[in-house]
Amino acid sequence: MSSPHVLSGRRGQVAAAALVAATLLNAALFGSNGATASSHREAPLIAGDPAVDNTDLYAFVSPDNKDTVTLVGNWSGFQEPNGGPNFYPWAEDAQYDFNIDNDGDAKPDVTLRFMFHNEDRRKNYTFLYTNGAVHSLDDENLLFRQRYDLEAIYQNGQRVKLVNNAQVAPSPNGPASMPDFKKLRDQAIVQIPGGGKVYVGPSADSFFADLRVFDLLYGGNLSEVGQNTLRGYNVNTIAIQLPKHALALKNDIHRNPNIGIWSATSRRSLKLSPGKAEAQGDFVQVSRLGNPLVNEVVAPAGLKDAFNGLRPDQDAGVKELVDRVVNPELPKLIEGIYKIPAPKGNRDDLAEIFLTGVTKKLNGPIKADLNSQVNNADVDQRRFRASEMLRLNLMIDPNPKPNRLGVLGGDTQGFPNGRRLADDVVDIAIQAMEGAAASGKLVDALATGDKVDAPDQAPEANFPYVALPHNGMAVNSNGNTATVAVNPVSSVSNLDPMAMTTAVGSALVFGGGFFLWRKRQQQIRKYGSHSK
Repeated sequence: MSSPHVLSGRRGQVAAAALVAATLLNAALFGSNGATASSHREAPLIAGDPAVDNTDLYAFVSPDNKDTVTLVGNWSGFQEPNGGPNFYPWAEDAQYDFNIDNDGDAKPDVTLRFMFHNEDRRKNYTFLYTNGAVHSLDDENLLFRQRYDLEAIYQNGQRVKLVNNAQVAPSPNGPASMPDFKKLRDQAIVQIPGGGKVYVGPSADSFFADLRVFDLLYGGNLSEVGQNTLRGYNVNTIAIQLPKHALALKNDIHRNPNIGIWSATSRRSLKLSPGKAEAQGDFVQVSRLGNPLVNEVVAPAGLKDAFNGLRPDQDAGVKELVDRVVNPELPKLIEGIYKIPAPKGNRDDLAEIFLTGVTKKLNGPIKADLNSQVNNADVDQRRFRASEMLRLNLMIDPNPKPNRLGVLGGDTQGFPNGRRLADDVVDIAIQAMEGAAASGKLVDALATGDKVDAPDQAPEANFPYVALPHNGMAVNSNGNTATVAVNPVSSVSNLDPMAMTTAVGSALVFGGGFFLWRKRQQQIRKYGSHSK
């Protein structure tokens, strides 16, 4: 193979990648883009910018409407539900994108772009997010709101506004402020002309794992397993459902059923001054996500920030990145700690999963035609380029009894053919790294994985499928975090009289102040800000 654009075989892909690696890697690491970063805190730079940190990407044929495809992206992970007073807004100076490649050239044929703006009614009146119970998105008690525009951008330059000035579901403030969050969530579902719909707002984090994997792979003896570290936390979610033909090459899902998907977030640079941050300059990609866990456990620390600034069409030219796919670190760690022999030789099976999609046409070790764009009838194979993205075959119908291990469990509608909300990607990835995808056999010694087999909250049966967000004490009340022991008060009579007097007095002062503040807010709403 003489060009990295042409993939006649898996080994040719790796050899071609090496030819231009140094130039592209230097550009990624030391170019003029400034900061680059990405996902569930796995890269150093993005860990400090959670609002644009894309934590997970999902793509699946809709289980209740098989003529549509649903994309779900999560951002801003580890949201403790009580994290007020500002909670977890979307960034105003950012572009949140879903990118779809349906012809295999590693460039977006369709980009679905979301941009946000704030509607902050608090000004200098209050620090509160709400000043009473919120029963609808237009409730006057909801003081901080966000709205978004959604635009479809096509490779030929055409741009189509799909949604204009729609309202985001707010961050949950607790059961007193938002007693029926499902009602708010459902009001935030917007219909898209032509048969689509979109939801933007919080949800319970769908990712599930015992993150003690980073403590010598579950404690060095599989003793640190069985605890879902993500339990109780929320994320910011974009879920969009569209007719399948809208994303297929030439809008023909029968001839061209395979698509590739990745999400990306881009920010403008900020000019900082006391009390102010002003966005300026061009948008710079700071977060990128396709397959889960690539930047966490495939890319080494020195490449993590750079990877998040790369475009997929640059991937095959970065030798260090390709080498980490075909010669991964994780199996060696497992061999060193658990004495399970690592698969030998170059891992062309992993190149197939992560870089090309599963297909017989590229002479890979996985003998199946599953989800590579090469399998599309109208694709020019000479323009195909290996790249990291999540790939989905739109013609495989939803499984009414899904297997959490996806393809490894005999369920071809699951990861790595797209990704569903309940696919156990941690257990799947460990088995794939140990060679299960190529051999067709699970590694028995690792069969139980991390013993976290399902999300914190079960996915819903209908759009937007993600579970409702936690609304109140979800993290500190479930034993996932340390608690401080206190001496319980068995009755009011055990209280010190002076302490009790002080507490009651404080409560009366606060209560009186709150009453006067509410009275003032009512006057402002009725007469304007200059009322006395």
